[in-house]
Amino acid sequence: MMEKVRVKLKERSYDIYIGKDILRNIGNTIKPLGLSPRIAIVSNPTVYPLYGKVIADSLKKGGFEVLIVTIPDGEEYKNLLWLEHIYNILLKAKLDRKSALIAIGGGVVGDITGFAASTYMRGITYIQVPTTLLAQVDSSVGGKTGVNHRLGKNMIGTFWQPRLVWIDIATLKTLPEREFIAGLAEVIKYGVISDRDLFDLLEEGLKKILKHERIMMHVIKRSCEIKAGIVSKDERESGLRSILNYGHTIGHALETSTDYKRYLHGEAVAIGMCLEAELAGRLNFISNDKIHRIKSLIESYGLPSKIPEDIDKQHILSSMELDKKAIAGELKFILPEDIGKVKIYKGISDKIIKELLKIG
Repeated sequence: MMEKVRVKLKERSYDIYIGKDILRNIGNTIKPLGLSPRIAIVSNPTVYPLYGKVIADSLKKGGFEVLIVTIPDGEEYKNLLWLEHIYNILLKAKLDRKSALIAIGGGVVGDITGFAASTYMRGITYIQVPTTLLAQVDSSVGGKTGVNHRLGKNMIGTFWQPRLVWIDIATLKTLPEREFIAGLAEVIKYGVISDRDLFDLLEEGLKKILKHERIMMHVIKRSCEIKAGIVSKDERESGLRSILNYGHTIGHALETSTDYKRYLHGEAVAIGMCLEAELAGRLNFISNDKIHRIKSLIESYGLPSKIPEDIDKQHILSSMELDKKAIAGELKFILPEDIGKVKIYKGISDKIIKELLKIG
């Protein structure tokens, strides 16, 4: 059974395919796209041995010559140094403007591959094959690409849409539990910002999702539908798309201030969502019982909900001030008003933010 979600962006529209045990079919799917016969797979040493060969074999059967590029596994390697490593291999192999890159892995691989594709030869095709839950429900969809700078996460990047997204839920079987749970943070985010029914389903618990493949497919498809709908209306984040950043203003700053080593992205976003819900409560946007529901759901999945005492809160605040979402130095927060509804809010005083972070 294959599900399909369309991202509608006029001439840049594309499909997200969702199924089980579908990796071996990718060669036939991309064959009609009019690509050069030479294709590069970008992956990491953890994922490539698990799924890369199946995809490479499928591509070869489709008539493609396959180049393999690997980068180390981890957010700290999503940088300009490893981006140049990708460029070097592509140039030496003489990939041309009709060639394509295929990202096989999580958000790190997807982001850096997309950025390489958007800039190599002034832009070539890329295809997302996300193998983590977080990448399947979030980072593989929408065309945000980029690398990190030591001063901030995703500070260097582009908007460059993939040609298609190929999600095989069978890849989740090899995903470590911590990574799976971290991916669910982004699913919870979709429930808070846009879909009360999804939030209610998540409140029924992790066991239900894991036990029923049909529910897992629904959770992934619904997340993709929500993101696709938002991106179709606001591709470049000039307005509506910024609601997808719920939890990310604090979450990204937390990741940056801990050098991307302490928290997985979803874990940092979980903390950000709890604190930003609390901030909404301080501003009387949301009732205490709704804040409690958000925090309780996050904690029920084993996700962190607060910043530990040993982390320098001033460093987090400094990182927030460098946030690319800030306009003219003014921080933008996405604050829940209800389950399934958020508002974009600017102009929150430093005093309130410091109180929230318990600074001073």
